[in-house]
Amino acid sequence: MPELPEVETIKRTLNELIVDKHIDHVTVNLPRIIQRPDDIHAFAMELAGHRITGVERRGKFLRILLDGLVLVSHLRMEGRYGLYLQDDPVEKHTHVIFHFKDGTELRYQDVRQFGTMHLFPAGQDLLEKPLNKLGLEPMDEAFTPEMLRAAVGTRSTSIKAALLNQSYVVGIGNIYVDESLFKAGIHPAQPAKSLTDSQFRILHEAIVSTLGASIQVGGSSIKSFVNGQGKTGDFQHQLQIYGRNAKPCMNCGTLIEKSVVAGRGTHHCPVCQPLR
Repeated sequence: MPELPEVETIKRTLNELIVDKHIDHVTVNLPRIIQRPDDIHAFAMELAGHRITGVERRGKFLRILLDGLVLVSHLRMEGRYGLYLQDDPVEKHTHVIFHFKDGTELRYQDVRQFGTMHLFPAGQDLLEKPLNKLGLEPMDEAFTPEMLRAAVGTRSTSIKAALLNQSYVVGIGNIYVDESLFKAGIHPAQPAKSLTDSQFRILHEAIVSTLGASIQVGGSSIKSFVNGQGKTGDFQHQLQIYGRNAKPCMNCGTLIEKSVVAGRGTHHCPVCQPLR
């Protein structure tokens, strides 16, 4: 967490909240959040005076666009952004503050302190780490069953491991892999290279529809996720398999099983998702 739908939700919220704001100065309270440049004073100085022109997403990363710069932000497990007035009390675990000239502040909070920020000249961010090795965007119109098969269809690893690999397909974390595979009727441990063309067509539709449905309701708030306005998502109320260990399958009534696949806790129905 957060995964693609949650990051997409944050992107849309920040586009409503911070576009056209001018940065006056930046406060960094936890230097290790800033990965590029390696000098937090240079980071703050480069951002001062710039205007935010938009917010985009690449996989699970936010791309905060400025006039001439791009700030790449990864929230990791519990990072979050919020817009505050400058006189609002600063909450615990607030690690970076972008002070705007209109008296508001964009604050980055992160209890686990795993989040990262990289600052690049405009356009350079897509050519270097951490974005340059990312795979297919499952919500792009160009994402097709054929592209999905080309990305993962020759892999001897499990289909779950292949889908979790961000260099093949981006943004689909543990929750949405389990949900998509259940919808497609595919066992998570099934070798990726054993899937047929028909299964890839079904899986492609399952991925797109699952992610799309979650985006429509603001993502899943299973642990601590909130968007930039402090609102939780609702997709956790629509989950059909994830987190339902030992509960009846919504399709056939068989008890859902939990195992470890690709090093992650994994849910599947032994009847609806047979290992072939």
